[in-house]
Amino acid sequence: MGRPKRADQAGGIYHALNRGNARATVFHKPEDYDAFERILAEGMQRYPCRILAYQLMPNHWHFVLQPTDNGGMSNFLRWVSLTHTMRLHAHYQTSGEGHIYQGRFKSFPVQNNNHFLLVCRYAERNALRAGLVKRAEDWKWGSLSRWLDHVERQPQLLSSWPIPRLPNWTERVNEPLSHQALSAIRNCIARGRPLGDSEWVESIVGNLGLESTLRPHGRPKKES
Repeated sequence: MGRPKRADQAGGIYHALNRGNARATVFHKPEDYDAFERILAEGMQRYPCRILAYQLMPNHWHFVLQPTDNGGMSNFLRWVSLTHTMRLHAHYQTSGEGHIYQGRFKSFPVQNNNHFLLVCRYAERNALRAGLVKRAEDWKWGSLSRWLDHVERQPQLLSSWPIPRLPNWTERVNEPLSHQALSAIRNCIARGRPLGDSEWVESIVGNLGLESTLRPHGRPKKES
């Protein structure tokens, strides 16, 4: 079975996720996170892609991205992942010891409305949900912490949002997501299914050829 079609259109908004191979740790110390953020800045110089929100976790990362060219998200994250892998192996002298990442990243399109805000909340509260910090903004390696900085942190990574944040955004990020919202996002991650209003999802699926993301898992049952 071939790989499912990936949506990656200029101007679209996407959530992207990748994990360490066998869920192994990718970032071992603070300097590893800092080095990865420098790689992100280099990647944006090569393959312009707007970072709207992100969170780096010990064994995975989340991004909410808006490519400026067709295929821009794939080009950007492919270069970032390959460069990170090479530099991490070189730093820890582990070349030849296997893959850093589990495979290619997973992604899904997101509608530019309250669904976009939901996905940003999901990404920005990841460390809090994992129990790594007491407040979401306390996790240094993510967009919420950067956004709250009074002095812009270097390297510059974040782009302005296509719609305004809701009032009291930090408090909203610290509030748990509903079980329904978490289930919807996790289903989109697993299937590459677009996240949005039903009419928008239907339109995106048809326009981008993502019909397989809506089909049930497994083979259809045979008629008796």
